[in-house]
Amino acid sequence: MYLVKTPQFISKLFPNFIWNIPRKESVIYLTFDDGPIPEVTPWVLETLEQYQAKATFFCVGDNVKKYPSLFQEVKDKGHVVGNHTFHHLNGWQTDNVTYLRNVRKGAHAVRSELFRPPYGKLKPSQAQFLNRHYRIVMWDVLSGDFDQSITQEQCLQNVIKNTQKGSIVVFHDSLKAEKNLKYVLPKVLKHFKEKGYRFEVLEDNAKMYKKRKTA
Repeated sequence: MYLVKTPQFISKLFPNFIWNIPRKESVIYLTFDDGPIPEVTPWVLETLEQYQAKATFFCVGDNVKKYPSLFQEVKDKGHVVGNHTFHHLNGWQTDNVTYLRNVRKGAHAVRSELFRPPYGKLKPSQAQFLNRHYRIVMWDVLSGDFDQSITQEQCLQNVIKNTQKGSIVVFHDSLKAEKNLKYVLPKVLKHFKEKGYRFEVLEDNAKMYKKRKTA
């Protein structure tokens, strides 16, 4: 069970998390979780390049360690990277010490202050600690590309119908999501490009967002 569109009341419950970046301009923030892996990530990079789109990749530290040249390619192409823990741990199912050490290990591998918890699951105690050291990035649109029970067209409509200015959209450069992703991503890029949208990275804008929130 997952929510395609994050309800406003949830984002208001956790105001220190970044759910979107309020923009008057037509800008979208595409994000990719779980990579980099050689089976999917190079295709994502190539597809983004075709549409002059930039994105933010929340990388699993273990994959960064396995595929350092691919990780470097993500950065070399002008994309931003974030931390997705070292072993893709579920915060709800992991004791605090183990989880926080894994986050720190992931941050060391990725070298980023951006952090997205796998599955979006954090215990309040974990979130309280992490929020002092990282910028916790969630989302307001979850594509559902990992869900093999939905059709490719359903996955596409999840994004098309729910994305708006400033939305943070989640995709996955993973084997599980590959089938849906390869159908949906080019169509999403084409659709929003034709509507005059730009696809930007999160890092600098996330800093701006935090400044606005604390101003």
